[in-house]
Amino acid sequence: MTLQTANVTTTVANVYVSTGNTAITWLSLCNYSAGNVLANVFVVPAGNTAGTTNQIWHNLPLPAGDTYQIYQAAEKILLANGDTVQANCSANTTISVVTSYTSI
Repeated sequence: MTLQTANVTTTVANVYVSTGNTAITWLSLCNYSAGNVLANVFVVPAGNTAGTTNQIWHNLPLPAGDTYQIYQAAEKILLANGDTVQANCSANTTISVVTSYTSI
């Protein structure tokens, strides 16, 4: 398995891009700030843009210093080449994302 990390800003941006066919085995959002933050997460097919049709978390509340695990245990999300996970949040310099994935 491989890890990828990214910081989340107020602008929707890639936090993971699939190269080939991959499976996300674990993904966490960590609010490392002193304030509460809202996060949005999207799973976007290659060539598409983030929007309500591919949003998997909307205004997910992350209290100060808290971490939210999106995928864990036996859960997986399968992605084809060029598919992305994108995110944004309500305040810059507050959230980091760690993604664990494997090729399939």
